Amino acid sequence: MDTITLWQLAALAAASTLVGFSKTAVSGANTISLAVFAAVLPARESTGVLLPILIAGDLLAVHVYRRHAHWPTLLRLFPAVAVGVVAGTLFMVWADDAAVRISIGAILLFMTGVTLWRRRIAENGIGTENGIGTENGIGTENGIGTENGIGTESGSGTENGSETGSGAETGTGSGGEAASAASGRTAARGYGVLGGFTTMVANAGGPVMSLYLLSAGFRKLGFLGTSAWFFLIVNVSKVPFSVSLGLIDARSLLLDACLLLFVLPGAYLGRACVDRINQKVFDRIVIGATVVGGLQLLLF
Repeated sequence: MDTITLWQLAALAAASTLVGFSKTAVSGANTISLAVFAAVLPARESTGVLLPILIAGDLLAVHVYRRHAHWPTLLRLFPAVAVGVVAGTLFMVWADDAAVRISIGAILLFMTGVTLWRRRIAENGIGTENGIGTENGIGTENGIGTENGIGTESGSGTENGSETGSGAETGTGSGGEAASAASGRTAARGYGVLGGFTTMVANAGGPVMSLYLLSAGFRKLGFLGTSAWFFLIVNVSKVPFSVSLGLIDARSLLLDACLLLFVLPGAYLGRACVDRINQKVFDRIVIGATVVGGLQLLLF
């Protein structure tokens, strides 16, 4: 990271703009940013450089969608996410640059598979009408839930995202409720650990968390608000781990100071375009670029 050419700096600047755009619009763009940073910089160091940029994007997203978080869901996830982050930190202690590069490439390809699986689910009618800009950029079609959180299949529920409704959280009768509650806790633990590990190793926990929130029946504003707060809190909590691993230092922060200037216009553009984006076309571009980036990290 000692010498960066003008073209490399331009690529990092474009990727930073894409971070801002993804946080306020279609978040699948984040996977492209991950691939660009890992391709231009040493893969291990790229995670530390990208983290403050992601936090800046998270702050902008929280500013826009701060009222729409569903805090019971967040509190349910955080203990398992913490376990995943610690596991990811231990992996980063062991891994050299080549191992991190391969891991990021593999995670990107895995998350692309998750994205395609979600698309198949969406085509069967699960999700939301307006094409949520989720962390892997896949919108869905048929609205389940309330404006800010979890509701019933017919759209009933409370304005602030009460935990009534979706089959992932409740059941019928006392036996159904107990089984559903146990299933919900198991899902939260599994998604949380995997999300914490992938976000620590590759800043790529978004698709995992998006899949969990989708399965819980979140609609557009509740989804974006909950995601915004989740990633702000998790990414800030990763800073001490990244500093202790040497991933964030004076040199990386100096580069961040230059790149942060490009996050704000990206966020503004995303906010302006969020309701005008042709979701299907954008999804295909993001998926294709992510596959190319993942293969490039794995093979070269």
